[in-house]
Amino acid sequence: MKNKLLITSAIILTIVSFVALPFDTRAKTVKEFEAEIEKYTNELETRKARIATNEAEITQIKARIAATEESIRKAEEEIAALQAEIERCEEEIKKKSEESKSILSYYQIANGENSYLEYAFGANDITDMIYRLSIVEQLTEYNDKIMKELDDLIKVNQEKQRQLAAKEEELKNLKNELIEEKSRIELDISSIKAGMPSIEEQLKSAKSQLSYAKNLGCGDNEDLSSCIYRVSQASNSGVSVPSTNGFYRPMEYGYVTQYYSGCGTYIRSMGVCSGHTGVDLSSSNKSIPIYPIADGIVTATYYDPAGALVVKVKHNYNGQYIYSTYAHLRSWSVSVNQYVTHDTQLGLMGSTGNSTGPHLHLEVTNCDWKSQGGGCSWESYARYGSMNPLNYIAIPASWNNR
Repeated sequence: MKNKLLITSAIILTIVSFVALPFDTRAKTVKEFEAEIEKYTNELETRKARIATNEAEITQIKARIAATEESIRKAEEEIAALQAEIERCEEEIKKKSEESKSILSYYQIANGENSYLEYAFGANDITDMIYRLSIVEQLTEYNDKIMKELDDLIKVNQEKQRQLAAKEEELKNLKNELIEEKSRIELDISSIKAGMPSIEEQLKSAKSQLSYAKNLGCGDNEDLSSCIYRVSQASNSGVSVPSTNGFYRPMEYGYVTQYYSGCGTYIRSMGVCSGHTGVDLSSSNKSIPIYPIADGIVTATYYDPAGALVVKVKHNYNGQYIYSTYAHLRSWSVSVNQYVTHDTQLGLMGSTGNSTGPHLHLEVTNCDWKSQGGGCSWESYARYGSMNPLNYIAIPASWNNR
């Protein structure tokens, strides 16, 4: 079983490593970004073939899991039979104990503290004495026989109880191994990280970011994000975003259900962060209106691969672009490139996608992979982009105004 787990783990990590392409555009120039896109575009077909191979191996592992489940079922049947045998033995022990007590009670002389010996020597003549001694001997032998049987039953019962405890421990370990293996097998693209895009979508987005930067006239050795901000703010093309001076809570009243913990450790092979890269908010009104945290421009509205409805807004704050992401919405009421103020309703809180109940997942990032001109790839967004929303917005544990 241990070997199976190691094999499964290796296969899963191999598959998952193909889900998030290892882009890293933190402080990356246009030229570096272009070279990286070309490299991973060429590897795409090879990676797809390897994914197919590993999926076939996963199918085999699932078959072994089914066999393990059958072993557990049989072990449970054995435990049930063993428990029934123990109960039968306990009943037999009880009967023999009562039988032994009855023999001693019936044949022992009841007057005072008389014993078998007193009974034998109380005979009227030698014939009576021999008769009484014979009875005493027979009773003693029979009682010894019963006591030996009783002792044997107790030993058998104790051994069966030991077997039952061992069987229960074996079953417990078997189940734990099965749960562990299942958790590895059942990892897939949608459950590794809610909304993580496919390889193709990551490549498409990265190419779009590069094309946008080149169309703006960014130089090969110029930092992507800095160039995009400089050019777009200086242009009259309508993409300029007015500055904002303050931030608001995204709903009128509510409470925090999970705080930001940051990326923590980035598991490169899995393309995910070990922490929580946003803050989760909910309310007694499970379809409460959701508003932008500040004035800005809507840059994206979409359903992620897990089915969560997402809206993204770009803000101009302190001489740089930052992005706010609103996920798990029930519905949206804005469109891409729409200018919004902090009082514009983006949509309604919901529980779409990978969600256990109605809430808003709010992220604040220094770039965005999905928005045109967002300036980063998926990995850069997931790994380096997130910032603690509480550094910008005053969000207490609960509140009743924006």
